[in-house]
Amino acid sequence: MTSATARQIVLASRPVGGRAALTDFRLEEVPMPTPGEGQVLLRIDYLSLDPYMRGRMNDARSYAKPAQIGEAMPGESVATVIQSRDAKLQPGAQVLVHAGWVSHAVADAKDLSALPVDGIAARAYLGVLGMPGFTAYAGMAAIGKPKSGETVVVGAASGPVGSLVGQLGKIAGARVVGIAGGAKKCGYVMDELGFDAAIDHRAPDFADQLAKVCPKGIDVYFENIGGAVWTAVLPLLNQYGRVPVCGLMAQTSGKNGGADDGLATTMRAILTRSLTVRGYINYEFLPEYREAFLRDVGGFLRAGQVKHLEDVTVGLENAPQAFLDMIDGRNFGKVLVRVSEEAQ
Repeated sequence: MTSATARQIVLASRPVGGRAALTDFRLEEVPMPTPGEGQVLLRIDYLSLDPYMRGRMNDARSYAKPAQIGEAMPGESVATVIQSRDAKLQPGAQVLVHAGWVSHAVADAKDLSALPVDGIAARAYLGVLGMPGFTAYAGMAAIGKPKSGETVVVGAASGPVGSLVGQLGKIAGARVVGIAGGAKKCGYVMDELGFDAAIDHRAPDFADQLAKVCPKGIDVYFENIGGAVWTAVLPLLNQYGRVPVCGLMAQTSGKNGGADDGLATTMRAILTRSLTVRGYINYEFLPEYREAFLRDVGGFLRAGQVKHLEDVTVGLENAPQAFLDMIDGRNFGKVLVRVSEEAQ
């Protein structure tokens, strides 16, 4: 028997001064949605929390519409069909859905596909086999293109995107250096993921340490931090270096610490060294790379060549704090919220 009410977390206010706060969110109870003909009622099992959501909290021009005050925060989830009015999807099927920070949702069955039952946990399709994984795969395949013997440097190396970027670099035969926050994360990317070196970006001599472990310079830098990390990387980029840019967390988190990214210096280096610096949104590469991504990374995962870590918070009501912890770098691995007590 389905409960008469559902829950959602809405955007209560826009962040002031760059930093988001718990008061920017509000937990609400709403009537349980009812599926119409051709629709399904979904129980949200796992909600994915991702850095892009911070940008959606701002009323600013971007690649996607901002979240509206009073509306559920956006987000992708793994969900289970609990009621169906379409023969395509039966109760018990698990699907991916962009329903937001909610406990239940109604969706058109024609827009959904059941996830494969192949021994891989469904929640992996929110991480290593989902948007973060595809962001890593597409950025490396289309822009980074690492070669054997080159040096690849990865920002936020213990996160769901950076961890796969580095592992793909190793599979390609490159030497991989990870940048992470703290000894625990640095140890993980070296001991568990097999990176060749890891540097703590919080170290006072971070730039010197990075230069020391990259004696032949940097051929590929996977950029998702910006700020002081970019400033340290820039002088080390080699001729024809490639820089996939998928995020700038130092800016979006409000924790840049006043570091100047040096636009004039950056542009001069791009010109004089023929650098490729390409910003991208992962869905731009879906038509070209989605099938290869699922085949390759799924195969690597089953063969034990790729590892991934999840940081799971229990309870929709705890999603705002988990999100703020992620923005501040206090998480470890792909951040998920287990919304339903029945989720496996």
